[in-house]
Amino acid sequence: MRLTPVLLLLCLALLPALGQAAEKSVYGLNEYARLNDLDLEVAAKLDTGAKTASLSARDIKRFKRNGESWVRFYLAIDAAHSHPIERPLARVSKIKRRAGDYDAEEGKAYTARPVIELNICMGRALRTIEVNLTDRSAFQFPLLIGSEALKDFDALVDPSLKYAAGKPACATDAPKAE
Repeated sequence: MRLTPVLLLLCLALLPALGQAAEKSVYGLNEYARLNDLDLEVAAKLDTGAKTASLSARDIKRFKRNGESWVRFYLAIDAAHSHPIERPLARVSKIKRRAGDYDAEEGKAYTARPVIELNICMGRALRTIEVNLTDRSAFQFPLLIGSEALKDFDALVDPSLKYAAGKPACATDAPKAE
């Protein structure tokens, strides 16, 4: 086969992308994730259409400790998680509401959610990522991992796969997301 100049230029343009793809980890649509800080393993949904990661939580309360902002919550995963968890508040995010969730009388097109940092292991990769807290008990997966965290994991998501990375098997020190 003879390469035309246009085809040759196209191939040369794709070479850097192919090299970058080889350095990434392939994950499925769903993966097991270990939340090291909470000593818990959950099934997660990887969602490239969502920007942030979300963890299912209930009774979320912000409070001050030694002048710093903290958050206290319970995991909304099952009845076994009946003890409160307290973590420093990293920030408060504004999440766009879906059309069905928008209340014209309230006038807000977003909802404010507290964000914490968690050490999360998927496959052999351990990262510290930001996770917003919201009640996801109506959803199948208690943890949603969005595009910002997927970048931190150097992830390629193949939606035809499930649990491609296997059970979490990480070292204990997580590099911080930048």
